[in-house]
Amino acid sequence: MTVATDTAPRANFDPALLLVAPAAAFMLLLFVYPFLYGLVLSFNPKEGGWLANYSHFFTTDNLWPTIWTTLKLALPATLINVGFALPIAYKMRIKTRYQRWITTILVVPITLGTVLIAEGMLTYFGPKGWLPQFLQFFHLYNGSIRLTHNYWGVLISLVISGFPFAFLLILSYITGIDPVLARAASTLGADPKSQFRHIYLPLLAPGLAMCFCLAFVQAFSVFPSAVLLGSPAGPTRVISIAAYEAAFEQYDYSLASAIAMIMGFVQLIIVAAVLGLRNLFYRGPVSGGKG
Repeated sequence: MTVATDTAPRANFDPALLLVAPAAAFMLLLFVYPFLYGLVLSFNPKEGGWLANYSHFFTTDNLWPTIWTTLKLALPATLINVGFALPIAYKMRIKTRYQRWITTILVVPITLGTVLIAEGMLTYFGPKGWLPQFLQFFHLYNGSIRLTHNYWGVLISLVISGFPFAFLLILSYITGIDPVLARAASTLGADPKSQFRHIYLPLLAPGLAMCFCLAFVQAFSVFPSAVLLGSPAGPTRVISIAAYEAAFEQYDYSLASAIAMIMGFVQLIIVAAVLGLRNLFYRGPVSGGKG
């Protein structure tokens, strides 16, 4: 007596496929729908034609300059954060007994938040802060020191809050490069500068570009620092403040949506330019790969 068995091959089922539909729905509800809703809303102004909000923004003296004001804050802050994070991360690519402690100290500001950073800056850098009093007490600087409630206060705040983010990103990229590549180059006579220029820097180019884009988007959306440490009605009137005033002071949500769309479009231009330069600089794998 023979027992019939099912010899037909069974398709392998991946349980991860069960997460695809919820993840897609989550992305749709959290990102796609708000964007489409804001985009449609921006073309439905209170008065005028469908482009009235955009025309109002670019013809109003206290609105369109906010783009340049925000760029003057976001671009220098991003360049400073990436520029300082790169050499520090490069030095810390080699594991030491103090690496974990140093990394923890460097990323502490990211846990404080914008409000605590602003409070600390007012305590140390304000007109009656410790730094001005120290400099004036020892007659190192006799004039008035203004590091808050102006452009420099917001820039310093963006550097303090954005540096840990850029540092952790670059450190993760640089530790993913196989150190065997540098050791092989050293056996061929390459000094440390040549190793960095010809091995690490080309392999880091995609990571640096991505880090720059993420840090720039984070800095471009500055709002609390511009209010707490800047001059919202003066040199630090950024585009996010203009959108806030349109939405919650003028109750013109259509205009606020148009300002938000312009804000996103400016960010998209900068990100596309950086990614384009990355492709010109280097094309290849993101990292050397360990093992």
